[in-house]
Amino acid sequence: MAKLFYGTTPEPITIDDRMLAHVKVVVATKLRRGESFTLSWTHGADEPVGRSTIWLQPAIPLRFVFESEQPESLDQNLLKRMANDANSSRGLSLDIDAAEAPAAERPAQARPNRGASSTAPRSLVRAA
Repeated sequence: MAKLFYGTTPEPITIDDRMLAHVKVVVATKLRRGESFTLSWTHGADEPVGRSTIWLQPAIPLRFVFESEQPESLDQNLLKRMANDANSSRGLSLDIDAAEAPAAERPAQARPNRGASSTAPRSLVRAA
């Protein structure tokens, strides 16, 4: 599991390496342009039920730490969907269902994250 450190908070947000690689590209692109947006996710199984949202903007420090030494391969369709979400008023919501399914089983269209009502495993994203 990879970690996203947000601001000066010592507890990282834990995310699947492959998903964080995609998040990193979208976040870097938006912040390089000076654009702010939100990032939301459902809590992990070891946390109270719910979801969290953070405000991403260029002045808030971010650090991406990957478990794997090798860079992840990126899915251009997933990057486009995530970039479109980040550009929307809703912001970027991590889709646990699509991210945890093997590539061949992923839906063609990402489903929006519905928070605590999701029946998917919540191991993809969790605050540590």
